[in-house]
Amino acid sequence: MDNVLPPDRIPHSRIEDALAIVLGTLMVSFGVMMLKQAGALTGSTAGIAFLLSYLSPLSFGSLFFLINLPFYWLAIRRMGREFTLKTFCAVGLVSLFTQLHPLFIHFSVLNPFYATLFGNVVMGIGFIVLFRHKASLGGVNILALWLQDRFGLRAGKVQMAVDTCVVVASLFVVSLPMLLASVAGAVILNLIIAMNHRPGRYTV
Repeated sequence: MDNVLPPDRIPHSRIEDALAIVLGTLMVSFGVMMLKQAGALTGSTAGIAFLLSYLSPLSFGSLFFLINLPFYWLAIRRMGREFTLKTFCAVGLVSLFTQLHPLFIHFSVLNPFYATLFGNVVMGIGFIVLFRHKASLGGVNILALWLQDRFGLRAGKVQMAVDTCVVVASLFVVSLPMLLASVAGAVILNLIIAMNHRPGRYTV
């Protein structure tokens, strides 16, 4: 039998990490913009920021950045300084990009159900890019990744449970059809994460 050696493991460089964080946050923030324009919601920390932005004069970007601040303590203690720094940068970029996207693009015609589902697909891909480079978008993402590393619980399933609760709590903010679309979008997003981010799947 041939002695087949595993391929060399090449870790990501700092430049690759930086480019991935920019790309991942661009995708997530674009999905957020679609959901915002459609009047939909999502789960996790972003869902809380959505709810508060609908009920207050503050923007989604400002609220998203502020809500994430308490979770950095857990990130430093459990996930390390490098992960925390990347996550802080990712959260800051999403907050910034959600403010910048509307300056360059606006949908004159946008089916709200399509925007909700496709927006979550785009966000899910962005999350995978960030997770692959050991970053997250804070909040529940940090908690889900810590539970996965510590207890083997899949991050996607943890987020799915939390996200569904957040979206259902939004019944008093959006209409029932948009709530159902938001729940379906949250399920799609977390299925993407569950299928593509499992313990032991990636080594670098």
